[in-house]
Amino acid sequence: MNAPPLALADVSSPTLYRDDTWREHFAAMRRDDPVHRHADSPYGPYWSVTRYADIMKVELDHATYSSASEMGGIQIADQPKGQELPNFIRMDPPRHTAQRKTVAPIVAPTNLANMEGLIRERTAAVLDGLPRNQTFDWVDRVSTELTALMLATLFDFPQAERRKLTHWSDVAIANIEAADAVVKSEAERMAELTTMAETMAALWKERAAQPPKFDLISMMAHAEATKAMPMREFIGNFGLLIVGGNDTTRNSMTGGLMAMRESPAELAKVKADPKLIDSLVSEVIRWQTPVIHMRRTATRDCELAGRTIRQGDKVVMWYVSGNRDETAIEEPERFIVGRPRPRHHLSFGAGIHRCVGDRLAEMQLKILWQEMLLRDLDVEIVGPPVRLYSNFIRGIRSLPVVIRA
Repeated sequence: MNAPPLALADVSSPTLYRDDTWREHFAAMRRDDPVHRHADSPYGPYWSVTRYADIMKVELDHATYSSASEMGGIQIADQPKGQELPNFIRMDPPRHTAQRKTVAPIVAPTNLANMEGLIRERTAAVLDGLPRNQTFDWVDRVSTELTALMLATLFDFPQAERRKLTHWSDVAIANIEAADAVVKSEAERMAELTTMAETMAALWKERAAQPPKFDLISMMAHAEATKAMPMREFIGNFGLLIVGGNDTTRNSMTGGLMAMRESPAELAKVKADPKLIDSLVSEVIRWQTPVIHMRRTATRDCELAGRTIRQGDKVVMWYVSGNRDETAIEEPERFIVGRPRPRHHLSFGAGIHRCVGDRLAEMQLKILWQEMLLRDLDVEIVGPPVRLYSNFIRGIRSLPVVIRA
């Protein structure tokens, strides 16, 4: 039987994440009503799923909880009617499976091993090029630069134009109501993404006429599942790959620095035992939780944690809450390097939609911390972060720092 509704906060407000004031609201929900129905919100009624175990149940039951674009997609905000941009994360099997298989080889273990030297070389060059005793923006000079370099490599996109990829990622995830949004309307967003599609289509045409190569554009141009995508699906898939390869890693690179500066004992622990870097990387990804939520839509009436969910209901899995669930993670509000199960977190999702590039993200973060420790960089944060106005990406737009020589 459904319990009576409780007076719990609407956690869909982007202000909570821009101001970093979300924790107490989720703690109350996990304690009092872990699968809670919000009858009214700017995004319509929805269910909040806030505990680790319940989120996993939703993740692993894709037959009951759909990701399909035509059902509403993966964000609490519905895509504008008639302007849906389907992609493989906004699909259910079998289409999801076929399209995901097309791009998965680029992040297979053998290819990651081949890319490790290049990532290390670039990371070293970026760190060595940073100013000393002078304030600069860590997000721009390190997090964004390293992820843009990697994205351009994955697409075999011109490196001189790599910041276009960052810009299109920002456009794709922008909340148009934010004062500092890079686009101010859905029409403006679509115009920018159309420019992206035209740029990618020109490269696609070149690659399709050549023998298959090992980059994302060539792989998609030659695969049966993707070579004849409609334009909206083409835009959707490139938007997904750009955001997926950019936002999660760059925000973890910045969030990790903040966490380590706030937890000097953990930094000392890793300096004393560099073998802990793998654990550090996983804890950074849990702590930052770069994707705040994922949404599903119920395909049938069902029950979750004793609550009756109806067909068509919007079900929102709050990863930021699951990663702070006291029943699943010991002392979740502490940043702890060396946890017994460091990869026990929800930041990559689970099941068929688990992040395809999770190992690449971990490797980029691992190399960054290895190279920072090798140089014994003393990075001091000298001002507050500017956080993204979003309920989907837990992003950091800028962070002023100084490296003391």
